[in-house]
Amino acid sequence: MIICPACKEEIDDDSRYCDQCGQALLFCNQCGRVGIGRRCTHCGGLMVAPGSGDASSVRNANTGMASYGTIGQTSQNPSGGIPVLTLANDSLNIRLVAMNGAIIGRRKGPYTQYFENQAYVSGVHAQLKYNSESGWCIADKHSSNGTKLNQHILQPDVEMTLNNGDILTIANISLQVIIR
Repeated sequence: MIICPACKEEIDDDSRYCDQCGQALLFCNQCGRVGIGRRCTHCGGLMVAPGSGDASSVRNANTGMASYGTIGQTSQNPSGGIPVLTLANDSLNIRLVAMNGAIIGRRKGPYTQYFENQAYVSGVHAQLKYNSESGWCIADKHSSNGTKLNQHILQPDVEMTLNNGDILTIANISLQVIIR
């Protein structure tokens, strides 16, 4: 069994997605640990989707977990054509991989482990959505302490398009927008 990095539920070793929250699972091509983001937080290896394109499966002797090594290229997009959106704040050790429709909040959504101890973040603070015409968007969900995009306060329930390099502020937490 492995632990989903998004919702912390136990799931089968051979899973490609968490059956609890739907998070696409990525594995480090060096140590085999499951995680989110482009790099493993344990060893710095590349995170790749199981069975993606040119990936070859290798059993890690230390953990017994399957790891996936790339051959000559970086990992393919695990979300089936939708660009991968990552929200990152390295100083707070936050690195979220977006899921379409996911709530960002202290009490609800797949990212609660990052915000549960953040008093200024609302229980349901904002929502991420992917629109095929405008791309990734964020909408404030009537949060107490607001959501900002590049220092502009968002109006509740108004979707704003996210661009690579933007700074998204959830209450008092700044996150860099990375779209690949």
